[in-house]
Parts: sequence; C-alpha cells; structure tokens
Amino acid sequence: MAAGDDRVTAFWRELGLPGLVDVHTHFMPERVLDKVWAYFDAVGPMTGLEWPITYRHEEDERLSVLRGFGVRAFTSMIYPHKPGMAAWLNSWSADFAARTPDCLHTATFFPEPAAADYVRQALEGGARVFKSHIQVGDYDPGSPLLDPVWGMLAEAGVPTVIHCGSGPARGKHTGPEPIAALLSRHPRLPLIIAHMGMPEYAEFLDLAEAYEGVMLDTTMAFTDFSERLMPFPRAERPRLAALGDRILFGSDFPNIPYGYAHALEALTRLDQDDDWLRAVCHDNGARLFR
Repeated sequence: MAAGDDRVTAFWRELGLPGLVDVHTHFMPERVLDKVWAYFDAVGPMTGLEWPITYRHEEDERLSVLRGFGVRAFTSMIYPHKPGMAAWLNSWSADFAARTPDCLHTATFFPEPAAADYVRQALEGGARVFKSHIQVGDYDPGSPLLDPVWGMLAEAGVPTVIHCGSGPARGKHTGPEPIAALLSRHPRLPLIIAHMGMPEYAEFLDLAEAYEGVMLDTTMAFTDFSERLMPFPRAERPRLAALGDRILFGSDFPNIPYGYAHALEALTRLDQDDDWLRAVCHDNGARLFR
C-alpha cells in the first residue's frame, strides 16, 4: 500500500463518514494509460514542471489502493483525442464497470457523426457518468455534432465531468465562454466542472450559481502543487460554502504528483466546516449517483 493510507482513512472516519466518493479517477485501456503517463513524464523536460505519477501501478494494485483508502465509488474517466476512438473506449469502460462493481459505469464522446448513436447505446447500457476533455480533444463543446448528445444527457439527467478550464494549458476551446454558450442552449444539462474550472475559478462559480445543474469537482484544486501555479482566490472562498451541495471530491488518481491524503487535507484549509467536508467528500456524490 502507498504511504498515507492511514491519513486517508483517519480523515473520513473523523468526519463520521462511511468512506469516500471520488468522481474523478482514471482507469483506461493499458496502452492508452501508458501514453497518458508518457505525456506526464515529458512535462518536466517540455515545460520545467515535474509531474511524477505517484500511483504508477498495475490495474489490480491501483484498485486495491483505492479500496484501501475507503473509496466506496469512483469513475473510469476516459477521453478520446480523435474521431473513431470514443466507441472503443466506451466498450472497454462498460466491461471494466461490469467486472468492477464499485466503479461507476463511465462513457465518453467526440464530435463526430456517430456520437449520438454510441452515446444512446451507452445510456441504454447503464452509463452513469460521462467524461469530456475539451483541452485534449481540442473541440468546441458547441459543435453541432454534439447537440443531440447534450440533449440526450440533459433529458436523461446523466452528468458529464468536463475538463473545460484553461489549466494546466490553454486550449482553443477552453474557458468559461464556450460552456456558457452551451448552457444557454441546454440549461438543464448536468455538468461537473473538473478542477473547479482552474484557473477561471470565479467565472465557473458564476455558472454554477446561474444554472442548477452545474457542479464542480475539487480535482487537484487547493493542493500545494496547484496553488503554486494557479491559486484559488481567497476572496472566492465564501462562495464555496454557498455551493457546498454542488461541489464533489475528485482526485485525478492515479495521475497525481502527490499522495492521495494531501488532496483531502487541502480541503481542510478552506475555512469550511465539517458539514461541508462531509458533503463534498461523500454525501453529494452519494446523492447524485444514488
């Protein structure tokens, strides 16, 4: 087991929780994950930013580590970077969920003519959450090819964890403006803004206040690693309390450059009470995914 297990379990036990719900974890086909890890390995030479993968284990060991932490439910965040990839990822993820009952059945999509068909199939197959990565996919969430997808997800009430903020690097379609335009067309769309919208924190909090279906996940936000690069504005902390029922814990496990316990302990530095911590780390996710 990785160092820090005792700190993780002590965290949720002291709050009186039965465990944790983590809405942002990555399980994907081995060759895809290898490429993701290779990208992070190259970040240092490319930008000077070191990004060691703390939980670089085989799949079975990664599952054992999460369960040892007391994570009761988690996701298999998958995302395509080109056409023709999403349906294959969805097939893999459906199989993974079938053999991993504590993993929420996760699916994804890409702006392509087949998107509506395979998203419909994923929903009919029991998908509980979707992943959209605007930065990696380099696509406009407002693409006409995705309009039927968003309509189906809004109608089904199935949330999408969407990486749409401009961190760690700005993309052609990142930022709050494309999401605001999307929500103006689909105001009931349930979205979970990954990484609290880093670094456009305030603008994505605005969207959460304007649309009841918009939530945010804490993935990598507030940690020492992210605070050095893209700090969360102290003046925005009171808004976290007001939105406490729509903030969800996410870790980015296994692709994090620090221990899992630090992601939880960082939340205790935000001037929020224990009720807020209980909601964020378990209750909100448990309610959302029933």
